[in-house]
Amino acid sequence: MLVPFLIMFREGVEAALIVGIIASYLKQSGRGQWMPIVWIGIFLAIALSLTVGAALQFVQAEFPQKMQELFEAIIGLVAVCVLTSMVFWMRKAARSIKSELQHSVDAALSSSSGGLGLAAMAFLAVVREGLESVFFLLATFQQSDSSLAPLGALLGVALAILVGYGIYVGGLKLDLRRFFRWTGIFILIVAAGILANAVKALHEAGLWNGLQTVVFDLSDKLPLDSPLGSALGGIFGYIDAPTISEVIAYVAYIALALFFYLAPLSRPVTESSPQSASNR
Repeated sequence: MLVPFLIMFREGVEAALIVGIIASYLKQSGRGQWMPIVWIGIFLAIALSLTVGAALQFVQAEFPQKMQELFEAIIGLVAVCVLTSMVFWMRKAARSIKSELQHSVDAALSSSSGGLGLAAMAFLAVVREGLESVFFLLATFQQSDSSLAPLGALLGVALAILVGYGIYVGGLKLDLRRFFRWTGIFILIVAAGILANAVKALHEAGLWNGLQTVVFDLSDKLPLDSPLGSALGGIFGYIDAPTISEVIAYVAYIALALFFYLAPLSRPVTESSPQSASNR
């Protein structure tokens, strides 16, 4: 329950932040009449995300066992890719996202497409988070049998909506840089567990048979189906009898991801114009 809650809370805050910036700028610039167009884009994005999630869940249920394992591995690998890209994108874009969105709003409304461009902006902003959430939730639900996982996801979205509204009206102050930094670290740890489980699913699908020596076996002391084992599996991707390939995937990913994520951002170098040469 905790992992779906925190991930969906972060995803929701990210989407609410983008929509909130657009809505605030429209209001401040006297163009609030365009907000219904923004809502159309938002609702279309939510509808598409739910449709994709339902379709993937339906397709998976129709597969035979080995195909289900392959599908689980593919979903896990896609989830790792989208979670990683989302974390690093927000790390880079957080500094300039407000000015870029405001510029995009001006460009959309000044173009011939007008409201269509604005609706597309809102749609793309929300559908990106929605599809990321779909793949993450499918991967998480496959790792954990907890019936509380969907409830955690819904609570995370609900809280994100409240936080987004609070930011929009100006009554809630949130250190977004610190929020995205620490939740980004948490997401990378979760993604490492999803990757290790994807490697395990590839083996069970018969596509990966290398490095299958068990590193340690805690299945008798801390089985995966125990309450603590299930909690560790949902949060950290815990496997009670991991193989060498699963451990390598987990450690290599978390080491590389955290190294690049925690490295200081390089500042763009601005070249000064050679005025002195022209004045000679």
